[in-house]
Amino acid sequence: MSRVLVAMSGGVDSSVAAALLDEAGHDVTGVTLKLWGGESDSGCCSVADVEDARRVAAQLGIPHYVFNFADEFEHRVVTPYVDEYVAGRTPNPCVECNRSMKFGRLLERADAMGFDAVATGHHARVRAAGAGRYLLRRGADGAKDQSYVLYMLGQAELARVLLPVGELTKAEVRAHAARLGLRTATKPESMDVCFISRAEGRQRFLAGRTAAVPGAVVDRAGREVGRHDGVVGFTVGQRRGLGVAAGERRYVLDVDAGTATGSARARPGPRPRRARRRPPRERARLLRPPAAAGGSRAGGRALRRRHPARRWHRRLTAQAARLTRIRRSAAASRSRRLRVAAKRNSVAWAGTAPRTPRRV
Repeated sequence: MSRVLVAMSGGVDSSVAAALLDEAGHDVTGVTLKLWGGESDSGCCSVADVEDARRVAAQLGIPHYVFNFADEFEHRVVTPYVDEYVAGRTPNPCVECNRSMKFGRLLERADAMGFDAVATGHHARVRAAGAGRYLLRRGADGAKDQSYVLYMLGQAELARVLLPVGELTKAEVRAHAARLGLRTATKPESMDVCFISRAEGRQRFLAGRTAAVPGAVVDRAGREVGRHDGVVGFTVGQRRGLGVAAGERRYVLDVDAGTATGSARARPGPRPRRARRRPPRERARLLRPPAAAGGSRAGGRALRRRHPARRWHRRLTAQAARLTRIRRSAAASRSRRLRVAAKRNSVAWAGTAPRTPRRV
């Protein structure tokens, strides 16, 4: 039995993670991170989510605490989020939150309190690969896999992380919560940014923290085709809301934040055949230790460079192709049924003898 600190966000996944570890005989303590000090009606930072986590912990009979990391969250997650948009890039705040808060500050607090491991409700798996190495694997439910937001974890973090629900599908997680009578069993999922309320929206949130720098919208040849109020409203691959009427679909190919003088540009154009994005080199993480000097280097280079957006792009493309095949098959089947019905009606009409009029 080990002492485990479970990050409970108030959702069904973290609730079941705590329940599974408690059933396995671990000494479980739940903790909810208060990360955002402003208004929140989504994600894992609202007052309702904290209350749900507290009541689930009470149902399971485990201690529950709230750690206030709001100041660090503002500095490490919110400010970089805004800075990335100003620089013309589209950030993923959940990745940085996992890096610096859940597997950064929370692990440090767990060490100080004498816990052996930290657990979360992420749909991912950790596997021991021998020789003191650990591998991050996708969750059992491919549709809910969250391993891409944990790609930055190194060996030190993976060795102390438990992901109980990674072995279950989402349906199995909800079924387990229902059997235990947990109040979060039917709670809907939230995929919104936790520090941006639904009423406010991303554009208004960024507008309140940045100065709008108007600029030009240019085509691939560099010709100006429109104007914009700031590059924070654009992301590569975006199609809607460009403010450009070209008579055909246009996508954002590039965002040039320019300089402080305001030379900001958004470049729309036809959709590229294949988007190739890679994470910055400085953010790549070596998950496998390098080979010893003079030894074999086979398998020593396991640099995780695959960007999660590429995997999701392939998955969405495959789903779209599958739906297209289904629609075509349904249309072909319907067409065959209509042809067969028409042929039968034609045969029946041709085989009917004309009636001889009766003479009066």
